[in-house]
Amino acid sequence: MNKFAWAMVAAGCLTCLPAAAQFQKPEDAIKYRQSAFTVMGAHVGRIGAMAQGRVPFDAKAAADNAAIVSAMARLPFTAFGEGTDKGMPNRAKPEIWKDAAKFKAASDKMVAEIAKLETAAKAGNLDAIKAAMGGVGGSCKGCHDDFRAEKYSAN
Repeated sequence: MNKFAWAMVAAGCLTCLPAAAQFQKPEDAIKYRQSAFTVMGAHVGRIGAMAQGRVPFDAKAAADNAAIVSAMARLPFTAFGEGTDKGMPNRAKPEIWKDAAKFKAASDKMVAEIAKLETAAKAGNLDAIKAAMGGVGGSCKGCHDDFRAEKYSAN
């Protein structure tokens, strides 16, 4: 992984520890989690493009991108505290706070599927990466179906 990518991963890891304390306003938490999901989505998308054959397979790039996603996987979930359903437009459904155990299980499943993707990517096996991408995609879809609204809220 290049030095910039490692710096981003390190910064992300360091900021996750005091994450709850850094959200002085609900909109800070919303921006944080939206940003983390955006970065993760961009890196998963790069791996997905290789898995789908839209771009040539590059084992090192797949491993580098999977490492970034894995390092960031827990970050957004620190920003779903009470009161962070309002403050600025977002797509979080009330079910996140009504059924916190189910939301936690969904986030844990996503983290576990991303760990499998990272393992497959480290091995450099495209077929294993394709299989792992199915698990990642399924965990993302499941969470989106249950906890992510189609449209942004008005606040």
